[in-house]
Amino acid sequence: MDENGHRGVRITRRTVLESGTVTAAFLLGGFPQIALSAEAADTETAITPISVELQVNGALHRLTLDPRTTLLDALREHLALTGSKKGCDHGQCGACTVLLDGRRINSCLTLAAMHDGQSITTIEGLADGEALHPLQAAFIEHDGFQCGYCTSGQICSAMGMLSESRAGAPSYVTENLVEAQPALTDAEIRERMSGNICRCAAYPNILAAIKQAAGAPT
Repeated sequence: MDENGHRGVRITRRTVLESGTVTAAFLLGGFPQIALSAEAADTETAITPISVELQVNGALHRLTLDPRTTLLDALREHLALTGSKKGCDHGQCGACTVLLDGRRINSCLTLAAMHDGQSITTIEGLADGEALHPLQAAFIEHDGFQCGYCTSGQICSAMGMLSESRAGAPSYVTENLVEAQPALTDAEIRERMSGNICRCAAYPNILAAIKQAAGAPT
């Protein structure tokens, strides 16, 4: 209170820190008009759509997409290929696994624009008409699923994993750098498939299905 009995407001550094920048700014006279205008508050940077060509399951698709669109969203929302599931959306569960030029990837972690012209295989592209892929048939025979949400990712990941093994990828268990195909022991398969989570815990059946498809004894 000043000498005339009027109560004033004293702005200190502590007041700014405690009250926040917005409150302090109003006490000091407010923000500049342009910062408070509705136009400035509502304006967003315009995103220019881009053209992307995706070769999915042998068919060419020309799409116009927001450049921020993930490959998973392009498949599900733009091509209606909903077999690839959106689980964690952080690359931790493997439900979105697809094959890119034969190699398994998490489609939720990559942008569609990054794969212009590349060959993509989803669970929908594995069967030959009515004839199931051997992995699909093995999963059914061994009941390698319960709710089925992770199954498409499990199968696509298993396909990629078996290709890696046949190509002589190093053992994940022993860490031996070998040129020959590592033995697909139970431990080896579990380690190679560890990026795919089954909330229903059907892992023993999944393992049996993969071993059958790989030609290994069950």
